Amino acid sequence: MRIVIALAESALHRRGEKGCSEDEAHHVRAAAAQLARVADGNDLVIVHDNEHHNGHHRSAVPASRDRAPFHNGEIERDVFDAETNVGVGCRFELELRNCLTSARPCATLLTMVEVDRADPAFEHPDKAIGAFIVDERALAAAHAKHWSLTHDGIGYRRVVPNPRPKRLLQTQPLHRLIEQGTVVMCSGGGMPVVAAADGALQGVQAFIDPYGGAALIAETIDADLFVIATDMAGVILDCGTANSKLLRHGHPSAVREFALSAGAMAPKLHAASRFAERTGRRAAIGALADVERLVDGTAGTTISCERVDPSSILGGSVAR
Repeated sequence: MRIVIALAESALHRRGEKGCSEDEAHHVRAAAAQLARVADGNDLVIVHDNEHHNGHHRSAVPASRDRAPFHNGEIERDVFDAETNVGVGCRFELELRNCLTSARPCATLLTMVEVDRADPAFEHPDKAIGAFIVDERALAAAHAKHWSLTHDGIGYRRVVPNPRPKRLLQTQPLHRLIEQGTVVMCSGGGMPVVAAADGALQGVQAFIDPYGGAALIAETIDADLFVIATDMAGVILDCGTANSKLLRHGHPSAVREFALSAGAMAPKLHAASRFAERTGRRAAIGALADVERLVDGTAGTTISCERVDPSSILGGSVAR
């Protein structure tokens, strides 16, 4: 089976933790041990979510770091993203190599994702990135760079467009690695690029949703299964109430309706339902600790176009 597993930030960074390197190393090691259990006998691509690093552990105006500017005179975030993606992927690769019992090859692949310059998202940047800007000098520097900013009561943060991923540039290398039996680690967001009028590609200031990017990877490599591993048992209906119940199976159209009020779960629901609808194959959302059962369909939330008899689902519900 060919499987793409997208690791949500919540599967690697526990609520209330400070996010220090020791905590991260522990969670990466634990995640690798879980993922190794589904590697044998399967083609496996692991997609990590680097939003935790891009959104919280970096100043929006890196005044203390001396970086060479790009041709447009602006310090681009795509170089930082590239460094982050490689670092996280390599840590996973190292731990996974230690967990795999066979001489299974592993590789970390830096991905680039093409987006459409005409995407409406570029006219309405809404994805906050970087740390809060509270210093007046930093705020002046941000204005001088013509950054779009938002204020949420604590301080200002930069906002960038969040366009839909269109094409994975590393399709051929990824296919070759998989065909050779390699377990591949890569970033769901990747580096966003656009095509100029002459076809030349160039980096662009934007944010690629990591789950949408992971779904694109799964679709591109003809994955049989797309899994989003979180810290939750799956999609919980009426969460926080006495009537809460695990959604065991959902049709993509019904899942998109839930996404309208799903908060942080919404991007995951959109990505999973898009994959299921576009490929006719199965997607699953659930706990990383249950990854083996997510693969065999006995845990978490399954999203597919097939019609399921509610009586066949134990301990949950079905949404048509």
